[in-house]
Amino acid sequence: MFERCLYFNVNSLTRAVNRIWEDAFAEFDLSPSHAYLLRVVLSHSGLTPKQISLELKLEKSTVTRFLDALEKKGFIRRRKSLSGDAREQGIYPTAKSQKIADKLERTGDELYQKMIDTIGKNALTSLVYQLRDTEQHIK
Repeated sequence: MFERCLYFNVNSLTRAVNRIWEDAFAEFDLSPSHAYLLRVVLSHSGLTPKQISLELKLEKSTVTRFLDALEKKGFIRRRKSLSGDAREQGIYPTAKSQKIADKLERTGDELYQKMIDTIGKNALTSLVYQLRDTEQHIK
């Protein structure tokens, strides 16, 4: 019955992947989404929430909530953007996030390697490509 159901199968895969990613980022007291957002900020300091939302394919309101949580934990700070537009703040990493930056990257690399070891590099590359391509067609 469900072998043809995209919704059921994608959500089942999402739950399985979430468990693995949640375990991996638990030591940082970060959800996978918060960890990836922080990795973006660490690699591209000064991005605006809008730029982050485009990079992560998330709604700006979701990014704002994530930024609020990261700021509360002391991982990011907001400053006026370089354009001077007070409505768009740049997002910058703090010393606290800089201290864990390398370990966050290693965790991401380890997760990638774990998936290669589990399903194979070709299968992983193909799956990610197919998911991204399918998303573009469904929009």
